[in-house]
Amino acid sequence: GPGSASVWLHMGVVGPKRVLMSEKGDPLPPPYSIVDNDYTWLDLTDLVFIDPVETGYSRPADGVDKKEFLGYNEDISSVGEFIRLYTTQFQRWDSPKFLAGESYGTTRSAGLAGFLQDKYGMYLNGVMLISSILNFQTARFDRGNDLPFMLFLPTYSAIAWYHKKLDPSFSNLNSLLKEVEEFALTEYNLALTKGDKLTEAEKNNLAKKLSRYTGLSETYCRQTLFRIDISRFVKELRRSDGFTVGRLDGRFTGKDYDDAGENNEFDPSLNYAISGPFSTAVNYYLRETLGLKNDLTYEILTSRVQPWNYSNVQNRYLNVGETLRQAMHKNPFLKVHIYNGYYDLATPYFATDYTVNHLMVDSELRKNITQSFYESGHMMYIHLPSMKKMKEETVKFINSALEK
Repeated sequence: GPGSASVWLHMGVVGPKRVLMSEKGDPLPPPYSIVDNDYTWLDLTDLVFIDPVETGYSRPADGVDKKEFLGYNEDISSVGEFIRLYTTQFQRWDSPKFLAGESYGTTRSAGLAGFLQDKYGMYLNGVMLISSILNFQTARFDRGNDLPFMLFLPTYSAIAWYHKKLDPSFSNLNSLLKEVEEFALTEYNLALTKGDKLTEAEKNNLAKKLSRYTGLSETYCRQTLFRIDISRFVKELRRSDGFTVGRLDGRFTGKDYDDAGENNEFDPSLNYAISGPFSTAVNYYLRETLGLKNDLTYEILTSRVQPWNYSNVQNRYLNVGETLRQAMHKNPFLKVHIYNGYYDLATPYFATDYTVNHLMVDSELRKNITQSFYESGHMMYIHLPSMKKMKEETVKFINSALEK
């Protein structure tokens, strides 16, 4: 997002019905099926799914300019007002309240945690951030911004390990990631900072280590000036095999027209794995099961929200981490849980870890932030073992957030 509906969480993990997929998360042949979700969160809490304006079936009312909704501040205001109205009209002010968001929905949720407190005096019990992006500097491969190269490296290693492109001595994923994280924070971080001051000996050593941790050749690592962005990695890792790898979930592979170039034609973890099954599921479920007859297109991932207004952060990166910190300091009972997929290149887990470690939350409140990790991708719940673990972690989190 922005521009994504709530279908992924609704039909993937949280709601009472879910898309039927293989245990790994591969789609089954169409027509796709939905089944009862044994891991729904509905036994823990009432669920309200919000499709922001221009996503799902949500549209501006007649005579209302859609620009009033399409921007960071505009979005927070409109979704926040919906939450206030719903809470008021259904008499739920005295109920526990949690927000859960995925991807840009985590940006939205963190922003709402502050907005709801400051605007309406609505204090939350918890915020659940699924595949989190709070500080956009950690994920923007802009010239002069070296931070993402360091923070994406452990995810590159995880995906290369999954595809057996690393030395067989790396037999354990967790041990590998600890080693790569340490390298990224120290030697690699220093090398990126030194820039053109690197000696030839330092470049040779860096090329060897980057190759060892990414599965890419030393020559290629040098050609990129030791700065490997997403598009290059997903195209290069399995180029010699004739495959690309996924951005949302690096476990999946795709085939381009040819094996040249620096960009893949499509994201196999989106266009192969989830787009068809989830689109079918939500359109069938809303019409046939819930009886919601509507001839509008249910906008799942849409460009209708563009251009998105970031005027509140002109000439700087959007960072809602500070909003979350303030919300936690004003409401010391607020708990936060973050769900991370090791194979997620859209919102890498190490970038999230960096953001958490730079919130500067009071030491007494740091225990209110917890994280869980999954051997899956951005939509970690399409992997059945991860879906089960998510339910277990959510039960623990909600119970902890409701402790008196």
